Amino acid sequence: QGQPVATRVDQTVNSGLWDESAIEGVSIDQHSARWTGFVVPQKAGSYQFGGRAHGSFRLFVDDLLHVEFKCVDEACTDWATVEFEAGREYAIRIEYRPHRYGAGIQLMWAEPESTLREEALEAASDADAVVLMLGLSPRLEGEEMGVEIPGFKGGDRTDIVLPAPQRELMEAIVATGKPVVLVLLNGSAVAVNWAADNIPAILEAWYPGQAAGTAIADVLFGDYNPAGRLPVTFYRSVDQLPPFSDYDMDGRTYRYFGGEPLFPFGHGLSYTSFAYSELELPDSVQAGTDVELSVTVENTGPVAGEEVLQLYLSDLDASVPVAIRSLVGMRRILLQPGEQRRLIFTVTTRQLSLINAQMERVVEPGRFELSVGGKQPGFDGVSDASSTDVISGGFEVTGGIVRLEP
Repeated sequence: QGQPVATRVDQTVNSGLWDESAIEGVSIDQHSARWTGFVVPQKAGSYQFGGRAHGSFRLFVDDLLHVEFKCVDEACTDWATVEFEAGREYAIRIEYRPHRYGAGIQLMWAEPESTLREEALEAASDADAVVLMLGLSPRLEGEEMGVEIPGFKGGDRTDIVLPAPQRELMEAIVATGKPVVLVLLNGSAVAVNWAADNIPAILEAWYPGQAAGTAIADVLFGDYNPAGRLPVTFYRSVDQLPPFSDYDMDGRTYRYFGGEPLFPFGHGLSYTSFAYSELELPDSVQAGTDVELSVTVENTGPVAGEEVLQLYLSDLDASVPVAIRSLVGMRRILLQPGEQRRLIFTVTTRQLSLINAQMERVVEPGRFELSVGGKQPGFDGVSDASSTDVISGGFEVTGGIVRLEP
């Protein structure tokens, strides 16, 4: 209301303020802003127009109110479907009043999905090979977000599959018969079961930084031999997971999950291959003593590569429920083709301990198993069989119970 105290031209409507006003000398809780401009769609169709803001937000198209909300305690997001004709000029007006404790506004829009799908299929039909980049977005997954669409609620995920339009596009691209590489951009695990069965190459890129294009190209063109390992388990579906309201660790994470995942924690491939041999560890150790083991790893493939050795421990005779296995050591090494290296690991007394029924940290006598390799032991998946290996051995802890500091 009233005469504006300042005017300017913004390239985008995308600002985040906390306790400072965008206009010098104007209090953050005693000003409002109005943006006006025009949009000329290049394609006809149903567009998603909306915004995200702390405070009061109104969006008009040709003087018709499409989106209105007021959020005081947190940022809100809302959308409206707007039908646009190609080549026509539409007047856009945004009215915004910030809240004292969290000013921020962002104008958002999305082109019609069907147009994007058609463009992707047309591009694929003219290509020798397809690099298909699918995934999620920080706008969908996060903490306490105002998002409620299929598969997502408030920043949490109610399903772990890719959104339906992406799954449909993926299957349509594969149906063209062109070679396909799937690159995943996401911040949490996704169940890409169909892709695992039908696409020969999947690259997990997470949410990469500004050099992502160069890094991904280096991997795909063979200029860099990948050696990454998954830091989380990729489940096949939400049916393999307990509900959010169940805080029991049973069935959660690689340590307690007894099913067959899509890709286990620690999974990762290479353009070369590695073999393990000559695992040496004692048959028995006295309770309270560290365990030392050694193993030989060899690059059996045609190119140099890095291997990530993972050492897992399983307590086979624990007096209380414990993890199926625990990662107790890891090493990343570079080996040239044909090169071997002998590595030594130490499993400490504390890593052999558990919390017993009396809530004491103790080392108990009994049988243990150690597995070392480029992946977890105990899974049937064959996708990494040509890339890495696992070798296992057992030992026994003898003597009486040894109590440790908590």
